Amino acid sequence: MAYQTRHPAVHPTVIAWISIGSNLDLPVAQVRQALESLATVPESTLLWHSHLYQTAPVGGVPQPAFINAVARLQTALPDRDLLGHLQMLEAAAGRRRAEEIYWGPRVLDLDLLSYGNTHSTDPELTLPHPRLHERAFVLVPLAEFDPELVIPGCGRIARHLSAVAGQSVICIPDHAPEMAVCQSRSVQA
Repeated sequence: MAYQTRHPAVHPTVIAWISIGSNLDLPVAQVRQALESLATVPESTLLWHSHLYQTAPVGGVPQPAFINAVARLQTALPDRDLLGHLQMLEAAAGRRRAEEIYWGPRVLDLDLLSYGNTHSTDPELTLPHPRLHERAFVLVPLAEFDPELVIPGCGRIARHLSAVAGQSVICIPDHAPEMAVCQSRSVQA
């Protein structure tokens, strides 16, 4: 899906990939609202987003399944400014980072997966995301866009899919009620 923002870019732009996840407070609605909110990020255009997927949580404590998607954003914002906007969207959805359990349930989780060709090992913003290539909930939606997509420092998405084939990823229909899952379009990593 293509979206247009009300904030045209005035600086050179880059492509940023963002993962979206939620497993609390009507997660399908949370992810859909997050996608709408990404279309309002200043100096940015939401170019595309994946279908929604139901996925098993990775690590952490026992918790409900997640709803995940990825989005492709063209932006003129510097990477840290974009991260700041993502964190503001999380807070607006009710996320309280100081009260969270590490790898625990989330109202909304927006991760900056990659930002152009940027490589960063800064603990506050590591790019590309350090576990991107290990997570089916990221790789499968990225492969929906293009399995030959190359993420700097990770390589082609298709190269990593077999390593995550055991992780549960189920496509959710576009107009499904909360938590209904595709019966005819289950996606295999």
